[in-house]
Amino acid sequence: MKGLPEERAVLLGRYIAENRATVRRAAKEFKVSKSTVHKDVSERLKKQNNALYQQVKQVLEQNKQERHIRGGMATREKYEKLKHSGGSF
Repeated sequence: MKGLPEERAVLLGRYIAENRATVRRAAKEFKVSKSTVHKDVSERLKKQNNALYQQVKQVLEQNKQERHIRGGMATREKYEKLKHSGGSF
């Protein structure tokens, strides 16, 4: 998604807040890089819409606290698939 960075920041912020989305998921949805999402919601959004920025900040903080759990689950699923497919480690 191209366009004005300020407009994109608000759209990204709304998406993250409404869907409790991660930066990766928002980047994929809007077809921009993770760096762009992070800059938009941490810098541009703060200047544009501070209330929305606070909501996004809470979601991203929760995602940060949970990321080790999601990583562990992904690793477990990977090795379960290998185990069931007869693949080797």
